[in-house]
Amino acid sequence: MADRSKAAYDVIVVGSGASGGWACKRLSEAGVKVALVDAGRPQADQNFNEYKPSFEFAYRDRSQSIIRKTRPVQKDCYACMESNYEWFCNDLEEPYATPEGKPFSWQGRLRVTGGRTNVWGRVSLRLSDLDFKAASFDGYGENWPISYKDLAPYYDIVEEYVGVCGQAEGLPHLPDGKFQPAMNLTCAEVQFRNRVKDKLGWVVTPTRSANLTRSINGRAACHYCGPCERGCVTHSYFNSAFTTVADALKTGNCTHIANAMAYKIMMDPDRNRARGLLYIDRITREPKEVYGRAVVLCAQALESVRILLNSANTQHANGLGNSSGVLGHYLMDHIMGGGARAEFPEFAGKFNWNGPNRPAGVYIARFRNLPNGPRSKNFLRGYGYEGGGEKVGINLRATGFGNAYKEAVHEGRFQVGIGGFGECLARWENYVEIDPNLKDAFGIPVLHIHMTYGENELAMVKDMAESAAEMLEAAGAKHVRSHVRLTQPGWAIHEVGIARMGNDPKKSVLNQFQQTHDVKNVFVCDGAGFTSTACQNPTLTIMTLCVRSMDYLMGEMKRNNI
Repeated sequence: MADRSKAAYDVIVVGSGASGGWACKRLSEAGVKVALVDAGRPQADQNFNEYKPSFEFAYRDRSQSIIRKTRPVQKDCYACMESNYEWFCNDLEEPYATPEGKPFSWQGRLRVTGGRTNVWGRVSLRLSDLDFKAASFDGYGENWPISYKDLAPYYDIVEEYVGVCGQAEGLPHLPDGKFQPAMNLTCAEVQFRNRVKDKLGWVVTPTRSANLTRSINGRAACHYCGPCERGCVTHSYFNSAFTTVADALKTGNCTHIANAMAYKIMMDPDRNRARGLLYIDRITREPKEVYGRAVVLCAQALESVRILLNSANTQHANGLGNSSGVLGHYLMDHIMGGGARAEFPEFAGKFNWNGPNRPAGVYIARFRNLPNGPRSKNFLRGYGYEGGGEKVGINLRATGFGNAYKEAVHEGRFQVGIGGFGECLARWENYVEIDPNLKDAFGIPVLHIHMTYGENELAMVKDMAESAAEMLEAAGAKHVRSHVRLTQPGWAIHEVGIARMGNDPKKSVLNQFQQTHDVKNVFVCDGAGFTSTACQNPTLTIMTLCVRSMDYLMGEMKRNNI
C-alpha cells in the first residue's frame, strides 16, 4: 500500500532541470503551492570541484573502466568523469532496452537537483519561424501550433534571467536575443570568421552561451577556470539547482521532494482528471503518493513519456494522453558526426598550461535550405556548427635536436575544429514503448527505444564534413582534415518530439500550451512537445515554452478551468 501524504498542492512539478526549475519558479513566485518531485538528491556547492586538479583524484581522472562498471552508458557522455560520475544514474539500476542492431545511447540521466543543467553544454539559441513553420516551407511533416511572435517575449524573460552571452547578427533564421557581451574570439577564430564571411557569405558568431560575462542576481561573471561540467561555485553558468529552484524554495510556496522516482499519474476515478502522482522513494523503495490540482511533467522527454505510458488505465488504455496513438512516436535527436579540423600555424606560440580556459567558442549559423537561398538536392532542412580554436598541448611533431628541439616542443599548435548538429526529421517509425519484460531497481517498467537515422540525416552528415573543410580552407588553414563519423542516436543528448504539440488532437498529444488534449490538468513541458527538432540546441526553447505554459496554467486555474 502506498504511503498517502495528507498534503495537497496546487501543482505537482516532476523534474528539477531546465523546465522543471522554471515551472517551480514561475508558479511559486505567483503564490501557487508547488510540490517539486525530483528523482535526484539535493545538489550543493560543496559537491563542485572545478578547481581540484586531476592528480588529486584517486584515479587521476583516468578511471573510465571504473566508471563503466556501474555507468556503461552514462560514461559515453562527454561530461561524465571521475569528479562527478555519481551525479549520473546507475545504468545497472535504471536500464532501458533497444532492438538488436539499433543502439540508442541514453546519456545525461542525472540524479541530482538541477538535472542536466549541472553538466549541459549551455549553447542557447532561439528558434525562428523557419523552424516553427518548416512544413510550410518544404512540405515535410507538421508545423508547430505556434509562431515566433508567440515566444519572443518569453525568450526575452528567460535570456535576461539566465544570462546568455552572445552577439547580434541580424539573421532572420537565428533570431537575436537579450545578450550579455559575447566572449572574445581568439585571433584564429577572428580570421576564420572574417574570411568565411568574405569568401562564402556564411556567418560565424561567438557562441551564444549560458555563461555570464556580467554579474547578475548575485552570480559572478565567468572567470574562465574551465571544467564547467564539474560545477560552478561562483554560479557563473546557468544551473537550475542554484537559480530557478533556489528562487522557488525561497518563496516558501515550493516543497522539494527529493530522491523520488516518478512512476505514474493517478486519475480521479469519477472524472477525467489527474488527482496526483505515485512515486517510489529511492532510499526506502517505498511507494508514495502526492496530490494536486495539476501535474506538470518536466522530467526530460523520454522520462516524461515513460510516465505517461506507465499511467495507462481503464480510461486511457494506451497511456495517458494517447487517444491519438501518437504518444511515444516521432522520436528525434540531432544528427552529429560531420566536421573538420585544421591548423593555423601563424598563431602558434608558447603553450600555457594555466589557461584561461574559455567555456565557449564559435557557432556557425545554418546556411543550407534557407528561404532566399538554393535548395539542396540531397536533403531537407539544415545544420549548424559548434566549435572553436585553441592551442593544443606541446608540439609532439617537433623536429631537430638539443635546445632547438626543446624550444620547438613548447611551441603549441593552434587548431580550429568544428562539428555539425543537424536537424533530424520526424518519422513515425522512431518511437518508444514500455518494455513488458524489464523493470528498473524501483519496480518501474522501463522504455524500449526504437530509433535510427534516415537517408536525409546521413546525406546531411556528408555535407557537414565537406562544408567544414571548405570553410577552413577559405580561412587559410593548413592540414585540413575532415571527418564523417556517424554517431548513434542519443549522442547529441537532445531527445525531443515524442509527445508532440499540434492543433489537431487526432495527430498530436499536446496543444500549444503543452497541455494534453485528453486530460486538461496534465502538462508536458520538456522537449517531448517539439513538433520538429530544428538544428538549434533545444534547451533555451524548452525553458521558454515552459514559462509561457505556466502563465497559461495559472490563468486556467484562476478561471477554475483546472
